[in-house]
Amino acid sequence: MTPQHHPFPPVQAVIFDWAGTLVDFGSLAPTQIFVDAFESFGMQLTLEQARGPMGLSKWQHIRTLLDEPEIAAQWTRATGGAPSDVDVDAIYARFMPMQIAKVGEYSHAIDGAAATLAALRAQGLKIGSCSGYPRQVLDVLLPLAAAEGIAPDHVVAGDELPAGGRPGPFMALANVLALQLGDVAACIKVDDTVPGIHEGVRAGMWSVGVSLTGNEVGVTAAQAAAMPAAELAALKARAEETLRAAGAHYVIDSVAQLPQVVAAIGKRLAAGERPA
Repeated sequence: MTPQHHPFPPVQAVIFDWAGTLVDFGSLAPTQIFVDAFESFGMQLTLEQARGPMGLSKWQHIRTLLDEPEIAAQWTRATGGAPSDVDVDAIYARFMPMQIAKVGEYSHAIDGAAATLAALRAQGLKIGSCSGYPRQVLDVLLPLAAAEGIAPDHVVAGDELPAGGRPGPFMALANVLALQLGDVAACIKVDDTVPGIHEGVRAGMWSVGVSLTGNEVGVTAAQAAAMPAAELAALKARAEETLRAAGAHYVIDSVAQLPQVVAAIGKRLAAGERPA
C-alpha cells in the first residue's frame, strides 16, 4: 500500500514566550519592576498601566508608556519637559538592574509547563522561545528556569535583533532559522500578550493565546485561587476576547492544556489547512 502523502508537514516546533507563559504566573516580574522604576523618578503608575504594552521589548515598552497622554503629562509636571528618548534611556537604565535583581524572585515555573515541554519533546517537536526581556535578564532567568525543567532548544532576547522585536515577526522567525524548521505553518507560537500574538500571526504561524496565567488576566496563582469563580471567569473571558481579537487561533488557560491544542493543529495540518 502506497503511503498517503500530505502536502504539508506535521507540527515541527512550538515557540514560547516566557513571563506569563512558561514562568511567572500573572506576569508580575516585569510589571512590578516598571512600577518601581517609574516611582524612582517620582512617577505613580498602576500595575494596569504598566501591563498595557506588555510583550514589547523593554525599551519600547517604556517609550510606549511615556507616549500615553496621562503618563506624559505626569512626567512633564514632574520634570518640566515632555518625555524624550533620553528620558526613556534613563528609565531603562534604572529598570535594568532592578529587573535583573528581582526576576528570579518572581519567575517560578508555571504548573504544568515542564511536563508540557517534556510531552512535546517526546513527540519529536523542537522547542523555541523568545521574550521581551533583554539578554542580561534572560541570562539570570534561564538557569533558574532550567532547574525547574524549563529549557528550550533556542532562546531569543528582545534586545538582540537589529530588526527589533514584537509585534514584528523577527524573534519567532529567528527561532525558525536557528532550529532549521522547514515551514512556518508547521510552527506554533504561544504567548500571553497581544504583541506576542501579533508576532506569531505575522510570522505565518499558528498562534495560541494564554489567558489565566498571563498578562491579560494579571493575577498571581494565589490571587486566582482566592478569587470568586464568577469574577475569575469574567477576567478569563475578557482576556480570551482580547487575545482572539489579536488573531489567536486558540486560547487556553495555561500551557498545561497545550498538548491537546498541538494535537488539534496536527490534524488540521494533515487535512491541508494552514493558519489563516
